Amino acid sequence: MRATRPALLVGLVAGIAVITWVVLRFTYVTLPPLPWTAVPTLLLLGLGEAFTGVNVRARINHKPDTRPVEPLVVARMAALAKASSHAAAVLAGVFGGFLLYLSASLDKATPRHDFFVSGGTFLAAIVLVGAALFMEYACRVPRDPDNEREGGASRS
Repeated sequence: MRATRPALLVGLVAGIAVITWVVLRFTYVTLPPLPWTAVPTLLLLGLGEAFTGVNVRARINHKPDTRPVEPLVVARMAALAKASSHAAAVLAGVFGGFLLYLSASLDKATPRHDFFVSGGTFLAAIVLVGAALFMEYACRVPRDPDNEREGGASRS
């Protein structure tokens, strides 16, 4: 599995935001007000992934008072991090599209409410993207200092 490229995530956010903006031009008036519940949910997921990343990194580096971690667990955590970063980028794109569309209607109560909910959800999704990228980074195998001093091993 290859590391997630931030450019791909930025492209997802921008592309989904444009698609959402276009769809909202035709359908916004039929939608109910946006719920605020996504904000704490995404923030808690981001906090959990950041905490897990710190824990996994310490266990991979054999820090004192930590148990070794199974390689399969690390692979699963890396897959979770990759999936979370992509899903959070899509959510950030959706709510970014809402922000773009609603920025022209802040003089009305419901669009103003939806604008602030969208802004909070967008920021929470970006926090989750950052936490997922950190957890993916934390799952990398550390470089072997002995191997680097010898000039590196040849790859087969």
